[in-house]
Amino acid sequence: MHFRKATKKDISDVVKMLADDDLGAKREKYSNPLPQTYLDAFDAIDSDPNQELIVVENDDQEILGTFQLSFLQYLTYQGGVRAQIEAVRIRKDQRGKGIGKQMFEWAINRAQQKGAHVLQLTSNKERLKAILFYKNLGFVDSHEGMKLHL
Repeated sequence: MHFRKATKKDISDVVKMLADDDLGAKREKYSNPLPQTYLDAFDAIDSDPNQELIVVENDDQEILGTFQLSFLQYLTYQGGVRAQIEAVRIRKDQRGKGIGKQMFEWAINRAQQKGAHVLQLTSNKERLKAILFYKNLGFVDSHEGMKLHL
């Protein structure tokens, strides 16, 4: 498997994975062509040195998975950096093959390279399998997360 920063040509594959489950289908709009909002968002992510949209490929350069790492500078922890991993997806036909574990190993190493003291994530409470997966990787549900949709 190969890990690399996504390019604009990858965005259609990434959005397709984001939309390919019950929750994603409610909030994403996968179509051809993609809505311009996705391309604009990619440009913003790509131009921000604290954002890394990553794709995972096999040897045939097929995209198997994706995730986004955000590096957040804080005053707490003596000016520490937190890494946030979001939008973790594996192509439906590739699940159960150990790709997710490899993705998280890569993300943990990348966060350490960037000097982060913690890698954090949120997961929808309906994603029970994902939550169990994260716990098996060593993530601890130490905080209660909340959102206010605007």
